[in-house]
Amino acid sequence: MLRQDFNRIDPKRRNVVDHRKKQFAAPTYKDLDYPHRLNFYTDPPTADITLEQFEQWAIDRLRVLAELEACSFRNKTPAETATHMKPILKKHLHLEANSSGSKKIFEQRQKDHYSHFILRLAFSSTEDLRRRFTRVETMLFRLRLNDDDLAERSAFVKTLGLDWCEDVTDEDRREYAAELAAFASNRKGENDDDTWFKVDWERVPELIESRRVFLKAGKAFVPGREQAGMVVSEFSSRLERQLELTARALPRLDEDDRLTPILNHLSKNFITPDASYMSSTAAVPGAEISAANIDNLSQHFPACMSHLHRSLRRDAHLKHYGRLQYSLFLKGIGLNLEECLVFWRKSFHKITDDKFNKEYRYNIRHVYGDVGGDSNRRGGGYSPFSCQKILTEHPPGPGEAHGCPYRHFNMENLSALVQAMGVNDRSVLQGVKEDKDKQKFHMACNRVFEHLHKQEIKKAKDEGVMTQQQLETIVHPNEYFKRSFLLKNLGRETDELGVRRWSSLVVNMHENTLHHRFAHCKGFLIFMCIILTHLSLFPLGNRFAKIAHVKYRKSKPFDSFSPHKRRHAPMSVLFLIDRPVFGSAR
Repeated sequence: MLRQDFNRIDPKRRNVVDHRKKQFAAPTYKDLDYPHRLNFYTDPPTADITLEQFEQWAIDRLRVLAELEACSFRNKTPAETATHMKPILKKHLHLEANSSGSKKIFEQRQKDHYSHFILRLAFSSTEDLRRRFTRVETMLFRLRLNDDDLAERSAFVKTLGLDWCEDVTDEDRREYAAELAAFASNRKGENDDDTWFKVDWERVPELIESRRVFLKAGKAFVPGREQAGMVVSEFSSRLERQLELTARALPRLDEDDRLTPILNHLSKNFITPDASYMSSTAAVPGAEISAANIDNLSQHFPACMSHLHRSLRRDAHLKHYGRLQYSLFLKGIGLNLEECLVFWRKSFHKITDDKFNKEYRYNIRHVYGDVGGDSNRRGGGYSPFSCQKILTEHPPGPGEAHGCPYRHFNMENLSALVQAMGVNDRSVLQGVKEDKDKQKFHMACNRVFEHLHKQEIKKAKDEGVMTQQQLETIVHPNEYFKRSFLLKNLGRETDELGVRRWSSLVVNMHENTLHHRFAHCKGFLIFMCIILTHLSLFPLGNRFAKIAHVKYRKSKPFDSFSPHKRRHAPMSVLFLIDRPVFGSAR
């Protein structure tokens, strides 16, 4: 709670705050126990954990949340999602019931508790992060709630103190007996009871939408079997409020320079879930990636990038967000900075060299991390946009060509684009229209992909080169290109064909890409470097940092780094990790 006898911190004038005055009330600590498998995460954790636990627990939870988000992209049903998530939860975030009698219950629930609050710190800084985090955490809570034992779930709900939820009185039962009986008889299940709850109708919009409640006089009469919907809605609303409070307290984290880099790295890669395409060294095996070959490679582009390429060739120009989206995509498929500059200069053939150098050259270099602030150079520039980012940010305006055609085009223009890509089957075009109407944009894109590669996909399945899981929904333009190129060149690069999951920790596409393998490993070396450096064990920490940089030099010489970067060698190791271990979407 905030102290009332002092003014609150003004975020714009933090440097003038009197550090001798306490801006917040003294923290209160209490021993936490975990009597229930489920948790509303009301009380923050107070016990000490190591930095390694801090990061590893957060990474494990990110893996789970990433898979849940990927399931929603693939349009999986709740039953399919539960089946898919069961082994993943068991591996990374397992929670056993009280009835199991396991000795690991406390450790499991402690990890779940701490990892939630760690990610809450990392993902409360922006509205977009808070919204996405709330959505996936709610999905995880709903999954666990539906899987929980009925008796344990009831005991947990009683501890929540839901004052807005009333039991239906006998008087109400008599007054609405006919309506309640008719409603119950139509939806009777094996495990249903006769319990009814009465709540304000605006608290259960999902149940009202699917007509699973009885409405009367502004109240929703909810059957006992639908209690889960109310609890999930309450969890989501509480988490939204708590994230806003966390965002206000974030400036205090600046005091601990051990945690800030880790949290920044986690949140950065939650926005860009597939940063394995961060570097121009991520070229697809066998693909000749050069400025002169982009036209030939464009047959493997998804609709969004195909439209950008066609617009560029037609107009010899793209506006800012179109250039940004396309440049990052080209960077992700393996086009290096020099070739990218050549490509854009030739594409903008209607302008002079002087105008190109003044207005466009710097922005392209900034995208690759060649110029700009220290963090931009150290991080290698921007990550290629995922489908989620393209769908949700910067909708195109007049004269702009960026965005997702399946969302931002009308059906007439979308049909013309898809037909230009080679889709003339009426059933496929009708399926694309239906997917667009239902806002299943990922499904529409994958429908087109499967039609354009149906023979190659069949061959890959028959020969066992690709499994069904490896051919599931694509949620990144660069993954579309990679999978398309490998399928179309199935006979040439069979041994390189396996499309790895985004969360894979093994990258062996090229022997000289130690940069990627270094970024993917769980990193005893990285953990030791970070932990020892932040614990002020500088000689030993710097020793590990030197070892790490010696290994890294094999793939990227330090000649390209400024002397300023070399002075910050230990910390640069952390920021050179351009691929998070979360972010799996198979």
